[in-house]
Amino acid sequence: MGLGQALDISASGIEAQRRTMELIASNIANINTTRTVYGVPYRRKIAVLSDKPISFSEVLSKAELRYSSELGGVEVLDVVEDQTPFQKVYNPGHPDADEQGFVKMPNVNLAKEMTDMTEISRLYEANIVAFNSSRKMGSDLLQIQ
Repeated sequence: MGLGQALDISASGIEAQRRTMELIASNIANINTTRTVYGVPYRRKIAVLSDKPISFSEVLSKAELRYSSELGGVEVLDVVEDQTPFQKVYNPGHPDADEQGFVKMPNVNLAKEMTDMTEISRLYEANIVAFNSSRKMGSDLLQIQ
């Protein structure tokens, strides 16, 4: 693997973590949204991450041609809604309360979101460190005489 590929892999991780962090921010921002445009409470959004698929034949042909394209990395494959049930809170004065006075609240748990945010920010930082290290190796390589 060349330095360019290492930079591409780190950059793909940075982008995937950035998109995941945006979803977490959206979840936290909508923690009290009881009615969306669809008439139901907000559902927690989750990023589905996957490694960038590459077959052995692609790797072999690129190696034979000495073609250094993007190999590996991570990508956001999909964004799905968490299907856990909504929380019911007794609040008879709320405009979205049912006949018994219960309001369906979003399935967003602040503690879970904050834990995920901490984990994602550490992964983001790790990818930044790897990216900067690869960049420094490339710079140091040019200084060799």
